[in-house]
Order: sequence, then C-alpha cells, then structure tokens
Amino acid sequence: MAVRHALAPGHRAPDPVDVADRVLALHATDPATVHLSVLIRTDAGGVARTEDALYEKRSLLRLLGMRRSMFVVPLDVAPVIQAACSRAVAAAQRRLLVKDIVKAGAGGTDPDGWLAALEDETLAALRHRGTATATQLAGDVPGLKTQLTYAEGKSYGGTGNITSRVMFLLGADARIVRGRPRGTWISSQYVWSPMDAWLDGGLPVLDTDAARAELIRRWLVAFGPAPVSDIQWWTGLGKRDVQKALGALDAIECDLGDGGLGVVLSDDLEIEDAVEPWAGLLPGLDPTAMGWQRREWYLGEHASRLTDRTGNIGPTVWWDGRAVGGWAQRKDGEIVWRLLDDIGAEGEAAVAAAAAELAQRVGDARWGPKFPAPLNRELLA
Repeated sequence: MAVRHALAPGHRAPDPVDVADRVLALHATDPATVHLSVLIRTDAGGVARTEDALYEKRSLLRLLGMRRSMFVVPLDVAPVIQAACSRAVAAAQRRLLVKDIVKAGAGGTDPDGWLAALEDETLAALRHRGTATATQLAGDVPGLKTQLTYAEGKSYGGTGNITSRVMFLLGADARIVRGRPRGTWISSQYVWSPMDAWLDGGLPVLDTDAARAELIRRWLVAFGPAPVSDIQWWTGLGKRDVQKALGALDAIECDLGDGGLGVVLSDDLEIEDAVEPWAGLLPGLDPTAMGWQRREWYLGEHASRLTDRTGNIGPTVWWDGRAVGGWAQRKDGEIVWRLLDDIGAEGEAAVAAAAAELAQRVGDARWGPKFPAPLNRELLA
C-alpha cells in the first residue's frame, strides 16, 4: 500500500495525475481532500499544480461516481466510471425526482417529459452563457424554481427548489461539468460548463459491462487483494454486477491471512519489497483510508475515534501502514496531532516531521474537514 499509493518516501508520485491514477480516484466531496491527498504524495509543488491539472490542462476531471459521491479522476478513467457507475446513478435519481415532481403537482400529465425538457432548457441556458453558477441558471430558467418538499415529518426536512437536483442529473449524465470554484481551492461553489465545451467532444461512451470490469480491475490493482464485499461497497454496485465483472477478469480467490477470503488479479501475486517505516498525515476522506469497507487491519480499535457515524474518515496520522492517531489544523494554522498508539520515539519524530512539512507546504491556507471524526473535534476544542 505504501508503494502503490505513493505514501512511502522514495516512492512519491511525480504529479497530480499520477497520484489520482495510483489510487484510482481522489475523493472530492470535501474540496480540500483533493489537494491535500496530492500534497502528501508528491515531493514538489503545491496546490497550483493540482489546479492546473483540473482547470487548465484538464487532465483531471471532477465527476459524480461511485455511491453518488464526488471524485477527481484522470481523464482516461472518467468514461470508465461514467459508464460503470454514474449512468446508473443518474437513472435511479431521475426516477426519484420524477416521484417528487408528481407529489408536488408539477410536470402535468407527463412528468418524465417535463423533467427532460427542463434539463434540455437548463443545458441550453448554460451553453448561451458559456459558464454559469446554479443560481445564475435558476434566474434564466423559470422551471428550476419549482418547489419540492423533502423528508416530510423529519427534523432535516423542508422545501427547496429543484435546481440542485437537475444540476445533479446533468452532471451524473456527463452533460455538464464542475469547473473552477468561486473563491479558493477549499470552496465548493463551482462554476458549471457544458461537458463537450470543457472536453472537446465530451466523454467517450463505453459499454457498461466492459466499463465495470475495467473499473474493478483498476480497483484490484490499487486496493487488492480484498474481499468481494469491499469491491461492492466501494463501487456501489450490486453483488450480481460485481460477480459478472469479476468473471470477465483473470481474478482468483485468495486467503487474506485473517481467516477471510478475497480476490486478487492472477498477475498480481508478487509482494512488493519492504519499505522503511513511514509516517503520514492523511486528510479526511483520503482515498487510502476510504479504500476498503472492512478496516480493522489498519484502524485497529480506533474506528470510533477516527470515523464519524456514517463511516467517513477524518484526518488520520499513520505510522508504517496503520492509522495510529488523528490531526487537525487550528485557526492560527498550527497542525496539531494526537497518537492513540505507542509508536516509539522514532515514530513520534517522523510524525512531527510530517506535520511540519505539511504546514510548510500549505502556507497560509486554512480549512477544516467536512466530516470531522470525534478525535478531530477533541483536538479543536
């Protein structure tokens, strides 16, 4: 893991695209995660290099993918994820939205057609502007202000317009794409562009079954060997779809060493050479920490301190392949950390050096994890 995920000194990635390729996809629900995950895996450069790959060279793409989550991926991986996962996500979410449209009394006698026309009108308005925020488009397209009621009877329920859900569908269908955010690299207020304007010709359209096999092959390269249940969780695909994809691959069953069984690619049976113990400060939602559903082998007994109630991992301190603590950035910029295991003087010194390096590389930037874990909250109390 330390070698493949570019975490060990001497095995760092040369650039942001290579980082994303090694871990298959960078979690992007929290915008800061993308940049911090790149920083800790490269030896040179800063946030500007990742922004250049995202918004100038466009060799990285932000898209909705597995489990309806946001990811940043290399350009050649984007159509694979789109065909393997995003397409089905869009179809499922469209069915749910049509039900809510009917419940709201909108859409007339043909709610499916009404929604399709609203999507087309929204895309046409975006093409007219070139780039736009969701708020700007809502001002151009009256139908985007249609009011829907959410989670009736729930404390978190309420009423809101349809804008964000229409934008979600257009994004999941790869018709539009999130461009540069308004503000700094930690902002999540994106300006949208038509996908075929952002990328000449848009994303290639791939066969779903072939794309799912390729996605799982890439996942096994980055995260295997692992239980099939981890593949199902990470991809968000059903058991039947995963088994079908595995049947198209040269994958074999293997003993995971803890009494459990997993799968591994048949040409990936050689174990990497050992590396020296390494320390790292991984950001919240880092792709390594979020790579598996079953996490006891690297979280040990610390899951309740390092993850929130839904399993999102906060910023973690790592030593030699295990999560041994948590960290946070205070308002004055200081990086503070706390260990939950005794890792000895050598380990503590390495963690301190990693914290100092991270503080130096982020400079004056200030952020907080979108999904803080209990230990992160304690460090900021």
